[in-house]
Amino acid sequence: MIDNISWLAIYPEIVLLVMACVITLVDLGVKSPGRTLTYVLSLLTLGVVAVITGIYAANGNTFYAFGNMVVSDAMGNWLKCAAAIAMAVTLVYGRGYSRDRGMLNGGEYFILSLLALLGMNVMISGNNFLIIYLGLELLTLSSYALVCLRRDNNAAVEAGMKYFVLGAMASGFLLYGLSMIYGATGSLDIGEVFKAVNSGLIRHQVLVFGLVFVVAGLAFKLGVVPFHMWVPDVYQGAPTAITMIVGGAPKLAAFAIVIRLLVDGLLPLAFDWQQMLGVLAILSLLIGNLAAIAQTNIKRMLAYSTISQMGFVLLGLMSGVVNGNVEAATAGNAYSASMFYVVSYVLTTLATFGVILLLAREGFESEEIADFAGLNQRSPLYAGVMAVCLFSMAGIPPLVGFYSKLAVLQALVASGSGLYIALAVFAVIMSLIGAFYYLRVVKVMYFDKPITAAKVHAPLDVRAVLVVNGALVLILGIMPGGLMKLCSDAVLRALAS
Repeated sequence: MIDNISWLAIYPEIVLLVMACVITLVDLGVKSPGRTLTYVLSLLTLGVVAVITGIYAANGNTFYAFGNMVVSDAMGNWLKCAAAIAMAVTLVYGRGYSRDRGMLNGGEYFILSLLALLGMNVMISGNNFLIIYLGLELLTLSSYALVCLRRDNNAAVEAGMKYFVLGAMASGFLLYGLSMIYGATGSLDIGEVFKAVNSGLIRHQVLVFGLVFVVAGLAFKLGVVPFHMWVPDVYQGAPTAITMIVGGAPKLAAFAIVIRLLVDGLLPLAFDWQQMLGVLAILSLLIGNLAAIAQTNIKRMLAYSTISQMGFVLLGLMSGVVNGNVEAATAGNAYSASMFYVVSYVLTTLATFGVILLLAREGFESEEIADFAGLNQRSPLYAGVMAVCLFSMAGIPPLVGFYSKLAVLQALVASGSGLYIALAVFAVIMSLIGAFYYLRVVKVMYFDKPITAAKVHAPLDVRAVLVVNGALVLILGIMPGGLMKLCSDAVLRALAS
C-alpha cells in the first residue's frame, strides 16, 4: 500500500505526466498552425509545477517515499522550480522561431519539452540508481527527438544522430558503473550504498573501477572534456530553439545527480572522484576557452563557452571535501557555490539564446557572429541585453556571472589546500582568456557596420520576458545574497538529511 506521503513527493511529476498526455490528446484536434492552445496549456502546466515545487522548497521539509527510492528536499525542489521556469521561458522564446520553420505543424515541440522536464524531475528526485537512470533516459530520449524535430534539415538530423550515438555510449558507461557499485555493495539505494562503502569492508579497487565509469557518464551529461564531442555539433546543428532546451534546464538536473551519486552515495570515495573532477575541470577550462576563440559561429562559440563554464562547476563540486575531511561549513559553501553557478549560468544562457532567436526570425538563422554587426543601431535594447549576458559569462562585475565565479574561487581558496589555490589561480587565468571571445561579440554589436537597417521586432510577451531575464542577470549580480542564501540553505538541508 502506498501512503499519502509517497504521492505527495511526486505531485509535480504526476502533474507533468498527466498534462503531457492531456495536451497530446487535445493537440490532435488543434488546427492552428501556431498551436496556441497547446502552447498556453504547456505554459500553465509549467507554471503549476513551478508553484508546487516552490511551495515544497519554501517549506524546507525532507521526506523519502516509495521505499526510499524518491527524495523530496529543499535542494531538489528549488532545482525543479528553476527547471520549470527555465523551460517556460524557453517555450516563450522559441515559439515564434519554431512556427516560422514549420516545427509547430504538430504539438511535438511542446509535448516533448514537458516529457524532457519530467525526466529532469525524476533525475532530481532519485534516491535510487534505477530511478536516476530512468529519469536520465526519459530526458535524453526526449532530447534526441527534439534535436531531430526538423526532419527536412540535414544539419539537425546529423546532430541528432551524433547525439544519439554518443549519448547511448555515455548511458552505457553510467549504467555499467552503477552496476559495478551495485555488485560491490548489494544495494541500489543511495543511502545504503553510502553505508556499505563507508564500512570499509568492500575492496577499494572494485569501487574505484565502478566510480570511473560513473564519473565518465556524468561528465558526458555535463558536457565536459574529454566527453564534450557532442556539445559543439549539437549546439550548431540543432534548431536554435532546441539548442536552448538542451543547453539550459538539463544542467540543473545534471548538477543534482552529481550531488546524489557522488556526495550522497559515494562520499567515502571523495579522494578518488575529486582527482577525476579536478582533471576534467582543468581540461574543460583550457580546451573550452581556447577552442571558443577560433569560432565564427556564435552557437558553436557558446557551446565551447558552456564546456568552460561547467569546468567552474566541477571546481566547486571538488572543493567540498578537504583531505578526506567533511565539514558542514566547507561542504555547504562549496556545493552551494556550484548550485548558484549552475542557476546563474542557465539564467544567462536563456537570455543569450533569446536574442539569437529574435534575430533568426528575420529569415535567416543568425548563427554567425558577423550577423550581430551593428545590432546596437538596430535595437539598443536587445544589444544591451546581449551585452549584459556576455559580460556576465566573462565574469565582469557587477553581473551575476562575476559573483558566481567569485563564490567558486572563494570555496577553493577557503579549503586552505595549496593545490586548490593553484586551481583557483588557473581558473582566473582561463577566465581572462575567455573574456576575449565574449568581448569580441560586444565589439561587433556596437562598433561594426550593420548588415541591414531593419529593426528587430518581437511580440510583447517575448519582449517582456527578455527584459526581465536580462534585468535579473544584473540585479542578482548587484544583490546576490538572497539567491546565495537560498542555495546554501537548500544544500545544507540536503547534506543534513
